[in-house]
Amino acid sequence: MFKQQAPAPVPADGLAAALAPFGQSRMLPREAYVDQAVFDWEQRNIFSGWTCVGHAGDLAAVGTQRATGNGPNGILLVRGEDRVRAFANTCRHRGHELLACNATTRGRSIVCPYHAWSYKLDGSLRNAPGFGEINGFDAGEFGLAELRLVDWHGWLFVDASGEDVEFSHHVAGLEDVVGPYRPEDLRIVARHSYELATNWKVIAENYQECYHCASIHPELSRISPPTSGENIDLAGSWMGGWMAIVDGAETMSLTGKSGGAPIRGLSERELRSVMYLVGFPNLLVSLHPDYVMTHLMTPLAADRTHVECSWAFPKDVVAQEDFDPSYAVDFWDLTNRQDWAACESVQRGLSSPHAKPGPLAPDEDGVYAFVTRVAKAYAGRADHAQAPR
Repeated sequence: MFKQQAPAPVPADGLAAALAPFGQSRMLPREAYVDQAVFDWEQRNIFSGWTCVGHAGDLAAVGTQRATGNGPNGILLVRGEDRVRAFANTCRHRGHELLACNATTRGRSIVCPYHAWSYKLDGSLRNAPGFGEINGFDAGEFGLAELRLVDWHGWLFVDASGEDVEFSHHVAGLEDVVGPYRPEDLRIVARHSYELATNWKVIAENYQECYHCASIHPELSRISPPTSGENIDLAGSWMGGWMAIVDGAETMSLTGKSGGAPIRGLSERELRSVMYLVGFPNLLVSLHPDYVMTHLMTPLAADRTHVECSWAFPKDVVAQEDFDPSYAVDFWDLTNRQDWAACESVQRGLSSPHAKPGPLAPDEDGVYAFVTRVAKAYAGRADHAQAPR
């Protein structure tokens, strides 16, 4: 994490309870999920650090422009002649958004729709109508504010604050986990968008445990036993763990069969399991033997989150005329919707003034890892991801 202005507006005793040793701790204070002031703090102090903003494949053509986020974290992604850049989504004239949030366009210039100030793809000012005859006007002073951006295995990460740790520390310990799947070489062929009436942390906490799987995921439980696998210890800001696939099944699908082919080069263990990772704070990555699925979360309000789910497969598999990704998409759309119903119910329950933080079950150590990560951020405390090892 990076330098913070002040601790989050949550009860100190609630944070202490969340940070107690596993087996004695409690969930985050209720305010963390329902209070708009906490949400605003998160936008300034968590989502202004390294955050996933999309996939490089969506900006493959020179001149492609895409806006993501809003307010203090509004970002404009632009594919230039040489690489993708990230800019603050604000015109240097009067601050108008250069592109509406979630909109995409393509052109040789970045043009503000308000007064037609235009910028080159590298962010430098190209033209400011009416200013050409003003003595002393220096176009070099009015380039767009460029932000730190890293393309890591095809996912784009931006540090809007400019103060977070070096990206290598953010993803410390992950190269051996993610690298074998070569997600940058896969092709996204399906996307589903969901808008959920729940806090973003409820979604991440649900993703971090399978304690609920036997209750609401019968299809998943038949293919991957809820008690299989274990969590892994990572040095950076990510967390997660793996679950096994039953004998006779090939992947996560309704039948357990794959409609594609294994990703080349995976180990026997990787071919018999699924790795579930939380790219803190907003990227959920599910590494399967034959495809990679991601959930990209965009918090909209304390009780509202947009989630884009995407599925990527090996390019040679996608190129086959009879390839149909529905075996994976249909399975996870069903599972997603089971999860979404549970998450939205949790949010409604937490809106009750009588809701109090509960304990964590022995199978919820993954939730504990996420909760303590958030609680340390709320308290302004250093954690293992802050200092290089």
